[in-house]
Amino acid sequence: MSFLEVNNIDVYYGDVQVIFDLTLHVDEGEVVSIIGGNGAGKSTLLRTISGLISPERGQILFEGVPIHRSPPEVIVGRGIVQVPEGRRLFTLMSVRDNLIVGAYNQRADREKERTLEEVSSLFPRLRERESQLAMTLSGGEQQMVAIGRGLMARPKLLMLDEPSLGLAPLLMKNIFQTVRKIADQGTTVVLVEQDVKNSLSLSDRAYILEHGRTVMEGPAEELLENPHVKVAYLGL
Repeated sequence: MSFLEVNNIDVYYGDVQVIFDLTLHVDEGEVVSIIGGNGAGKSTLLRTISGLISPERGQILFEGVPIHRSPPEVIVGRGIVQVPEGRRLFTLMSVRDNLIVGAYNQRADREKERTLEEVSSLFPRLRERESQLAMTLSGGEQQMVAIGRGLMARPKLLMLDEPSLGLAPLLMKNIFQTVRKIADQGTTVVLVEQDVKNSLSLSDRAYILEHGRTVMEGPAEELLENPHVKVAYLGL
């Protein structure tokens, strides 16, 4: 039994099917990348795992328990947390308050001060900025807050949707290094990322989606050397 299992799911937006018979698994402690172009279904997959969308067919299991009909707050309570694309901070709230919002489930609330210290150790810049309004931060700092807010929920599985989007190369490098640290500290990570080279370099395994279907999967090192991946996603 895998930590997370997605079995043969079909997902629709209205009458339009966007995911077709998709199956994948994530083992505890792994970093797994989901790769694909715009419209491939990557974000839809994360939203479905998070409970924001229900699959029309198939099932999703987490630690052996079906979650595909559970509401998002129950799924978060079980330990699955998504950091969405675009950060989506409360811009008129302080950095500290944005982080504290992430600890809203009962389990996380009991440990929020300890978790806040852990997040501040991971992102020392946020300790310096904790009283500033989120709107005054740089793009990279805002992404740190978004990831930190996700960690405040004390996830067992952290799903990151395009964490490096719009960042300068140095900040992108820092974000990828942070994702590796999070994984090394024991959190399982699912990573959706347009920067295919960096995401594969830090991942254990990866799935490639095209038009809502899995077209390739395997160890990340092997996919980095795959001719189709080199041409389609690395521009080589």
